[in-house]
Amino acid sequence: MDKTIELVNNIKDIQAMPSVIVKALNIMKKPTANMKELGDIVMFDQSLTIKFLALVNSAYYGFSQQISSINIALSLLGMTKVKNIIVAVAMKPMMSNAGDKELWKHSMRVACGCEYLANLTKIMDSDEAFISGFIHDVGKIVLHKTNDKMYAKVVSLVDEGGDILALEKKYYDSDHVRTGSLLAKRWQLPILLSNIISYHHAPALSSVPVPCNLVCFVDKLVQTNYNPAVVDKDFAKTMGIDEEDFEDLRKAILQKSEVLIAELS
Repeated sequence: MDKTIELVNNIKDIQAMPSVIVKALNIMKKPTANMKELGDIVMFDQSLTIKFLALVNSAYYGFSQQISSINIALSLLGMTKVKNIIVAVAMKPMMSNAGDKELWKHSMRVACGCEYLANLTKIMDSDEAFISGFIHDVGKIVLHKTNDKMYAKVVSLVDEGGDILALEKKYYDSDHVRTGSLLAKRWQLPILLSNIISYHHAPALSSVPVPCNLVCFVDKLVQTNYNPAVVDKDFAKTMGIDEEDFEDLRKAILQKSEVLIAELS
């Protein structure tokens, strides 16, 4: 059996995407989709209701008045943002229980960074940018759950300058791109998200290179062991961003993302 298939098959609690995400994605696929259907998912879940109200009143969105109605909160955010937040909240336990709570936080930082840059540069739709950034490392859940201590070793070697895909291949005979690609196929994710998962380390191979380049760019920009030398300067130029702006951009993204992480934690 292929090692990637074996790794994914051995993690029983990741075989299916959380049901709340499936419901949200199915609603969004419908031509007649409406906010009430999506809102019902939120309003019948007390935890989600609290998080949405906290979020809509936070500095992340910066609405001028205090909002106490969940219906108003959802209408202000819009259907796609509501769906994105449902996905982010529903995936949190799966990512946090994988042995590393930082995985969810990193995914949120990349999501916020992609959304921020998409708004700033108009390079792609900002809502699609958010979910693209959030989902990119989903394959790491499999590796964490397979052996979290081994993955901690991989992370420490990456921090010392090692290549993450090469190290994952060495210790697992697979990598998070392959495991993530298999999950994307099993979960029947949209083509855009499947491409992001499969090619965020090799954007040129993707059929949607701009979103993949954006995720790759932000992923490197927000790393704990940030190294400006590995950030794609050519892609930055296509967005009108100079290398000397990287540090300020990184700080802005981290500051913005910490607000969202705090509200959704």
